[in-house]
Amino acid sequence: MTPVEILEGESPLILGLPHTGTHLPDAIAQRLNAQGRLLTDTDWHIERLYAGLVPGATTVRATFHRSVIDANRPPSGDSLYPGQNTTGLVPLTDFDGRAIWTDPPTPDDIETRRAAFHAPYHAALAAQIARVRARHGVAILYDCHSIRSTIPFLFPGTLPDFNIGTVDGASCDPRVTEAVLEAVRAAPGYTHVLNGRFKGGWTTRHYGQPGQGVHAIQMELAQATHLASETPPFAYDPDKAEALRAPLRAALNALVALAPQLARP
Repeated sequence: MTPVEILEGESPLILGLPHTGTHLPDAIAQRLNAQGRLLTDTDWHIERLYAGLVPGATTVRATFHRSVIDANRPPSGDSLYPGQNTTGLVPLTDFDGRAIWTDPPTPDDIETRRAAFHAPYHAALAAQIARVRARHGVAILYDCHSIRSTIPFLFPGTLPDFNIGTVDGASCDPRVTEAVLEAVRAAPGYTHVLNGRFKGGWTTRHYGQPGQGVHAIQMELAQATHLASETPPFAYDPDKAEALRAPLRAALNALVALAPQLARP
């Protein structure tokens, strides 16, 4: 299986999907323990949730599971949230702090996985950003994520439904942020936060260079918004999902409409 799937579109919008993959190479799967093989920290069904929301969007999707290597962590392994509980480039625990390996990866293993999985994903993403920016004078990267709404190891209480990350405003023009905020504010019954517990992962931080015509924003959805249950088998709830797709569609279409105003000659 190839580490990345690419669907090229003609609009200025790129959807990144680093955590929807569930593929585990056999040699890696055999080293996971029973807890690790549950794949609980997958961004379940996000590719289905966003499918067809806006015409012409480019999608770049990792096919491998984040326990192989996390495509939204810096290749250096540095923590995105120093001083807070989180998981690393190759996570040793799940989001509840439970060990996931019977045979943990060595530094050599991590470097091998970085070259085989992490690097191809980001090479593909960088190439699509360059292609889209050359065509439109701007590229808007919208990084698609989801997470269980209650994870005491990572954050207290219950997560809002929409968690928007812009690295405290550094990764995109304020108009990009406002376009997404306007769409979620208009959605009745949902909660949201800007730059709360999740400010944006390495993708948002690395590629978001508004001065160079690349605007990046991360959307972390609480999984209660579109799953029947946040426990195995993590089934998709079509009714919940269809309601959620309305504000997501509004947000993505607003970004496409905004792009000409952001374009650089």
